[in-house]
Parts: sequence; C-alpha cells; structure tokens
Amino acid sequence: MSKSYILSIDQGTSGTKAIIFDEFGKVVVKTTEPLKSYYPKSGFVEQDPQEIYQSVTHAVKSCITKFNDEFPGEEQNIVSCGISNQRETFVLWDKNGAPLHNAIVWQCKRSAKVCERLKESNLESEISGSTGLTIDPYFSATKVMWLNENNEKVKNTIDKGEAYFGTVDTWLLYKLTEGKSFKTDYTNASRTLFYNIYNLEWDASLLKAFNIEKLILPEVTFSSDHFGDSTFEGVFKKSLPITGIIGDSQAAFFGEECFANGMAKATLGTGSSILWIAEKVSKPTGNGMLTTIGWSIEGQVNYALEGVIVSCGSTIEWLKNQLGVFTSYQDIEPMTTSLKTNEGVYLIPAFSGMGAPYWQKDWKASIHGLTFGTSKEHLVRAALESIAFQIKDVINSIEKETNTSLRELKVNGGITVNEFLMQFIADLLKAPITNIGITDVSAWGAALISGLGAKLWRDLEDLPKLPKAMIKRYVPNNHQENVDESYRNWVKLIKNKKS
Repeated sequence: MSKSYILSIDQGTSGTKAIIFDEFGKVVVKTTEPLKSYYPKSGFVEQDPQEIYQSVTHAVKSCITKFNDEFPGEEQNIVSCGISNQRETFVLWDKNGAPLHNAIVWQCKRSAKVCERLKESNLESEISGSTGLTIDPYFSATKVMWLNENNEKVKNTIDKGEAYFGTVDTWLLYKLTEGKSFKTDYTNASRTLFYNIYNLEWDASLLKAFNIEKLILPEVTFSSDHFGDSTFEGVFKKSLPITGIIGDSQAAFFGEECFANGMAKATLGTGSSILWIAEKVSKPTGNGMLTTIGWSIEGQVNYALEGVIVSCGSTIEWLKNQLGVFTSYQDIEPMTTSLKTNEGVYLIPAFSGMGAPYWQKDWKASIHGLTFGTSKEHLVRAALESIAFQIKDVINSIEKETNTSLRELKVNGGITVNEFLMQFIADLLKAPITNIGITDVSAWGAALISGLGAKLWRDLEDLPKLPKAMIKRYVPNNHQENVDESYRNWVKLIKNKKS
C-alpha cells in the first residue's frame, strides 16, 4: 500500500519553506526560498506582495521537482496542501488583483501615533473586549489606518469599496486560486484587531471607528477546511486541494499537540510567542496577556492566552553581530556554563521595548551589575537568562489568570539546542520542558491541520505519533535555589525600571 503525503508551506518573514511530510510525520523533501524585507524609513518594514507569492511558487516548484526525482510516480499520492504564514502582515489589493501598496510587515512601527490616538479616544476596552488584543502597532488594523490616512491611492480605493484586505494567507490563496477563493481562518482573523473572536465575525463597530468599514474582507472559516484548489502555476498536473490554513505561531501550537488545559508552547525565535490553551475567555485579561484563537478544526474553535516577547534570539544576535562577544553560536553553551551563577549581572533586553506582560514600547535595553570582573561570559549568560526570565513572567501571569498550574511547556526554535537554557527554564518554571524534535514545527502543524481537512485523519486521536527517540525532555531540578534568587532579583530590576 502506497504512502500518502502532504505539502506544507511555511511562509515566514525571512523566507518560505516548502516541505513534504509523509503520513507518519517524516520530512520527505524540504526546500527554502529567501524573502527580502524593505525599510523605507526608520521603523518601517515592508515586503513586496509579488515577491511573497513568488517565494511560495518557487519553493513549491523546487520541492516537487526534487520529490519527483526521488520518488517517481508518487506525486499523485500528495493528497493536500497546508499553509502556515507570518501573522499580522497584510496586503491590500484592488479588484484586478493588483497590490495597492507593499505588504506591511508585523514588525513595522509606522502606526505608533495612530495607536496613541486610539488610546486617547478611550477605545482600549472596546477593542480588547472584542478582539482579545491590545492597541499596538504589532497588529494589522492601525497600519491599515495609517495607509488610509497617508496614501492617496489606498484611500481612494477604500472609499470606492474596491480595496481587498488579506493577511498573507489570504493573499496567497487569492493568487493561487486565480481570484476564485477569498478566505482566511479564525487564527489569522484574530490577529487583525478588527475581528470579534467571541462572536466569530468581523467587528462592524471597530471598522467604522477605524474609518475602514468599506474594506472588502475575506470569509472566515476553520483552519481545517477546503479553501480552494491550485496547480501552483502548473507545478501539479492536477489541482491540489488546499485544506489547511493557520497562523505560524498557532501552527506550532497545534503541531506541539497542545490540546489540554495547562499545556503551553514557546516558540523561541527572533522574539517569542507563548501560547497557553484556555477555555473560552469572554473578558479582557487585564494582566498584559492577549486572548486569541489558538487553533480550530471542523466544528471546534479553541482559545488561547498569548504572551508576546519582543527580544529573544535577537538579544543573542546583538551580542554576536554588534558587540562581537562571540563568533560562533556553538561558543554560547561553554561560555555560559563556565560560570556557576550570573554573579549579579542582568540584561533587560528592551531593544524594541518590552512585550508581555509589560507592553512598554518606550523602554530601552539595559545591563545591570557590571564590575571590573565582568567578562564576555557574564554577558552571554545574562542574555540567555533574560529569555528564561521573560518566559517566567508570562507563565506567572497566565497561571494567575487561569488559576491553573503549568503542566508542561513545549518548546521549538533554533535556540532550543542550548541545553543550559532549556534546563534553566525547567528549573525556573518547576515544570518539564519538551522539545518534540521537529525543526519545522509550524510546517508540521499546518500539515496536521491540512490532513484533518482532507480527512486523511479522522480526529485528534488519529493524528500520527512521533517517534519517542526524537523527543528531548528536561525535568526540573527543584534544588536550584540560586535560580529562584536570580529571578527575584530580575523582578526587582523590572519594578525599578517601571518606576
């Protein structure tokens, strides 16, 4: 009996991956295509919508060519396609499918003044009560407002009711289906700042308040659904059904099998997104956490609390690229473990402000406790510990919100190879840390969602189980008093920064 395969597309900020998984979760073929970002002004981050699309079609073409070379005659067994995408980044286009402007990337800060204006208008509680989010440039809406107020072409097209809005998934779907499908899923809609996550509908009141009520918005559906069919510009002889779409962080959440209360995942990349499975939350959290849609499958919408950490791996990159503290990432672990403790040296990585639970966009980074005995090793250790401390801050807040203790934290991302950091986090959280051993966990989550949408698997229980040999688990050492003391000192420094 022949195997079944799923094509998974992971469209990220720095590039696109096309991966073919078999039905047991094994990566069969993987290709990548880089993607440029553009920085027209300080704080502005954009991407070319056509280049985003081309990165996908090129990656898929390379992937399928490689697959056909290695597995001739098996292409017909690729049953479906799943897409995970960078969240909050969006495209506006006209009725002919032509982009009205470059895509505005989630990292872009151009709408900071728009956010201040919204806060002064006392819209915070209404926005939070509907969307589960906070007013911040991170989300799509305020940057749409900025374009509407500062770009004549965008404004005129919106005023005429001819401007289509879509997060990256919607833009790709629209292009891949030649305009036949204009949809998104609940996870991506929940990141726009104008989708009511409780009523599961676009919020007409907020759209009017933002003066963008004439936007043409996509149909919203479950992450596992039939979104359309595509040959990917002739790559496939027969159209392939696209049966899964999900935001990348939520895709990792699903791929990590965070299905039970008290389960959480942390993606440790440039920044970090911590998602915690939660019951439906019908009120703002009030503790710096976001409420979002974690994942959805046919007939089931699951909510999550989210803490966004702004600087994670970027702090390590800063030490390497800006200060030259080390030359190879393999140097980090021995440098860190050469010290028994941090010896009072702390780094608060507010290079772009601080995210959850503080949401202090104006804070600057700072280093504390320097002496003449401070070395490069101290700086590396302080940077790694700052990642753990921020995760602890978020988990503490969620535990208080939910009255639930953390059962297990699933981790993914390049920095998870650092065993010192993983053990430090386990000791700090007093909970096991698990790495399931899949590098491309967002792509894996999209593949699982797509497989459910294509009926390859019946339900959550039917999903393939990964080999235990791939899984790495860190159990807390409950006798690490210096870890707790270090965290108490971190909390004091944060309080001082707030005052």
